[in-house]
Amino acid sequence: MADETYKGEFYCVKCKEKRETEGNVVVSENGRRMAKAVCPVCGTKLNRILGKA
Repeated sequence: MADETYKGEFYCVKCKEKRETEGNVVVSENGRRMAKAVCPVCGTKLNRILGKA
């Protein structure tokens, strides 16, 4: 399986704003797909829960 990426909006809880960035898609322990990225402004880790696959 190739590494999947997600490009879109993430919410940064430190900046309290939506950021447009690209992140890697991973599967959590409960089977949900999540996109993980880094905020381009402050460097905080960003998570976005995607639909089940």
